Amino acid sequence: MVIVWSVLVALVIMSIPTAIRLGPDMIGKKFVDSHEFQGEMEGFYYTLSTTVLNPIQFEEAREKIIVTDEEIEEHRMRYGNLSDQVMNIQEQYEGRITDAEASGNEQLKETLIKERDTKIADIELNFESDEHVEKKVLAGKVSALKQFLTENQQSARSAFPIAYHLTDVKTGEVFTQGDVEVPAIYKKTFGEVDDYFKANTVISESEYNHYSVSYYDDGYELTAADFANIQQPVRQFEGVIVVSEKALQGSYLKDHLASFNKKKYRNYTLWILSIGALYLLLTKVKFKKEWVTENRFVQSYNGLKIDVKVFIFMFSLLLTFEFIHRDATGAFFYNDYYSGAWPDQLFWLIVLAMSILFLAFQLVNSIERWKQAGVFERDFAESYVVNFLKSFQTMFLNRTLGVQMFILLIGFFLAGFGFAVVAIQPFLILAYLPAVFFLGLPVLYIFVKRSAYLNRIFSSTEKMANGTLHEEIKVKGKSPLAKHARHLNRLREGVQISISEQAKSERLKTELITNVSHDLRTPLTSIITYTDLLKSTHLTDEDRLKYVDIIDKKSARLKTLIEDLFEVSKMASGNLELHRQKVDLTQLLQQALAEHEEEISNSGLDFRVQLPESAIVANVDGQRWWRVLDNLIVNALKYSMSGTRVYLSLDRVGDRAQFVVKNISKYELSENSDELFERFKRADTSRHTDGSGLGLAIAQSIVEMHDGEMEIDIDGDLFKVTVEIPVE
Repeated sequence: MVIVWSVLVALVIMSIPTAIRLGPDMIGKKFVDSHEFQGEMEGFYYTLSTTVLNPIQFEEAREKIIVTDEEIEEHRMRYGNLSDQVMNIQEQYEGRITDAEASGNEQLKETLIKERDTKIADIELNFESDEHVEKKVLAGKVSALKQFLTENQQSARSAFPIAYHLTDVKTGEVFTQGDVEVPAIYKKTFGEVDDYFKANTVISESEYNHYSVSYYDDGYELTAADFANIQQPVRQFEGVIVVSEKALQGSYLKDHLASFNKKKYRNYTLWILSIGALYLLLTKVKFKKEWVTENRFVQSYNGLKIDVKVFIFMFSLLLTFEFIHRDATGAFFYNDYYSGAWPDQLFWLIVLAMSILFLAFQLVNSIERWKQAGVFERDFAESYVVNFLKSFQTMFLNRTLGVQMFILLIGFFLAGFGFAVVAIQPFLILAYLPAVFFLGLPVLYIFVKRSAYLNRIFSSTEKMANGTLHEEIKVKGKSPLAKHARHLNRLREGVQISISEQAKSERLKTELITNVSHDLRTPLTSIITYTDLLKSTHLTDEDRLKYVDIIDKKSARLKTLIEDLFEVSKMASGNLELHRQKVDLTQLLQQALAEHEEEISNSGLDFRVQLPESAIVANVDGQRWWRVLDNLIVNALKYSMSGTRVYLSLDRVGDRAQFVVKNISKYELSENSDELFERFKRADTSRHTDGSGLGLAIAQSIVEMHDGEMEIDIDGDLFKVTVEIPVE
């Protein structure tokens, strides 16, 4: 019942933004009253004015175009000063002239020299004569005007039939199209002084600015001043404009009318349902706190820290308000794209209902729980914040180390704060620089020195944990870190290498046997089964061919598993040799994508690929690096949710190439991304998909052999792989 309550509340909430936003436009309104139809008519009025009733006359307009001194100077200096432009032309022709001379083609050489000298002479004349430049700019602007008029005429046709009969009030000139006496769904009459149809050449000053950007030819713009000069006087017309009922029979208006009615009646349905939901909430389905207190999830939820509860509550609250504030739910009821997407609307209704349900659950549970004496105090005492404060106190158990770390933290905070202040008030750098040299740098030196020693201790400890116990940690000075190093050395002496190595060996052997036996047994069993079936003398040729095809596929599957296993084994033993060469990573990625073009096309996935404009060259084994790209692309094809996007990008970041693959997984992923690098680990835990489970392990090994890094990030169902390697 609590779920029903939350759905009813969500339904009421979802109806609020649509009622506010769409009610005035839909309740009691027809299609011709809609913003969509009115927008179509406004567009028709504009094109009618500028192309039929009051168009720009090209011959008259071209005489009014002017060229300003600024435009002359801009054209002259567009490609740099005189010396830069001459040098650029010479460099363009130098190689071509040399090639023609080397090939013995004297005619081509002379033609290129003449062409070069002509261009250089034209450039020099640009810097000598304003009139020369003015003619070129004027010709370009005239060409741009012609382009504008051509495109304006091309856009004059209306998307649906419209009839009109208009008479110029001043000259009596009549413009007519179609029959204005037919039955109409829309009719606009112009006649009185304030209602005359006003036909402008260009609508407004904003149109000037629009055209000055949109209509140009080879860099020659028509400016706002040009359009102001060619603007003709406004003409006023009386008459009528009609859209006939037959226009609704055309696919354009017919489809838009159907879409409008669908949205209107769908929203009517939503509003009626929300009224019914509100009635039920006030009468039959009133909220009961027992829905929360007797819920089986209460015990699990109460096990969370109070900090986590507060965060979850605030997140749920923000999510709910976001739906209301941004019309996130209502958008699905008035957006054309979702005009028939009831499943999507239902999905967002469920999301909002769950958010409301969780808010109610948390609020009621907290109130009822904290009514008990001492519970709030205990929850607060066990919170992460309180534990952090206790840990902060424990930080000073070794007072020397605690004080040093605290001073370092304060020092870095003040340094960052001082930098921000100097960025706002630069004159304070006179006080900031001495503080940096006499306080900041010494503190930084101490921090780096201690951090380096701590990292060496960490490195040695890691080696000890991995079984390398013959290296003793060097003890320097009498600091707390030196004391810790002595303790670790004592611990090292008590560890037996043989036990550690034996445990590691047993673990690897068990893991290998478990995973390999499962993945090899399945295709092998199929091969044996269908081989036995082939021995039957009663098989038809069709069945025999089918069984042979199955055996062939299972054999290929078995071969792939064994090859991948040997590949991983060679990498693990260090017996794999790389043949490095300079490779264009951009081209290699393009080839890998082309190899899978058919699979990508049939996958139902939308691959979004972002490649750099220039080549990224790295010293890699091309065959092995192809394997990395292929494994990651195949991984995305296999495990991406159908209908989602897959993002692939390659870019240069500093001295490293970064390749990123992002997709939405169709399987639930563990938060521990390191598990996916394990051998035979799959997102498909049921192991029904093809593959050895070694793809990411092989890719990671190849990347590491190239001195690169490979990381996996998981955020819910978002799966992201980042690969970085050094480049030339």
